[in-house]
Amino acid sequence: MNRGARPLVLCYHAISDTWRDPLSVSPGVFERQVRAVLQRGYRPASAAETIAGRGKLLHVTFDDAFRSVSRALPALDRLGAPATVFVCPALADGAEPFAVPELDARAPEQTEELDTMGWDELGGLVERNIEVGSHTLTHPHLTTLGDRELLSELQLSRERLEDELGVRCRFLAYPYGEEDERVRAAVRSSGYEAAFALPGKQSPLDIYALPRVGIWRKDGSVRVSVKTSQVGRRLLADPLNSARRRWSRFSQGN
Repeated sequence: MNRGARPLVLCYHAISDTWRDPLSVSPGVFERQVRAVLQRGYRPASAAETIAGRGKLLHVTFDDAFRSVSRALPALDRLGAPATVFVCPALADGAEPFAVPELDARAPEQTEELDTMGWDELGGLVERNIEVGSHTLTHPHLTTLGDRELLSELQLSRERLEDELGVRCRFLAYPYGEEDERVRAAVRSSGYEAAFALPGKQSPLDIYALPRVGIWRKDGSVRVSVKTSQVGRRLLADPLNSARRRWSRFSQGN
């Protein structure tokens, strides 16, 4: 194992051939992307193994628990790749569409693309040994919330997931990738073992701001290879300067 390398965590959202949104990647492309990373010597690992480990470990995550994530499950099985799906329990109650203002201008014609998983589907993920984590209760901008509302979003989400699914909710992913020192402290005090950011700091590593690489629809094979390289990930984690701004535009397909 390459001890000099850091574990790699990929962040996906929807998996669809027909929804041509930046958040959506087709099932075939998804499988080719994950397979290509594994062919570079990465070893599939669980979230816990990735957090605790060193070297070329790979973990796959999905934010928002879109129902279309089920289309990725056969590929994950074929590749032997563990995954975590991050859920907003307020949406799971009625398998509600994922409706946030940021999507209003580009809502799909096929509105079912925005459907999220209900509790039965999430229970099916647990039965398949897929980790289910918290994406907060309602997907707010956490850094804008007052202390009481912040803790409510974090604690109620974890408690609902544990009550409904009967397993521990250990991990959280920040909506929009937004976090700061106050939010990280609240996540820690709310009983989470770790939290995933986007992209997050590479060094010094903070288990409450674990870095991920976001994969978007415009990302071709070359872009994904560069974004997931050690150099590319270091550039994303650098302080805000002109180099990082240019790299961020590139990494998001702009």
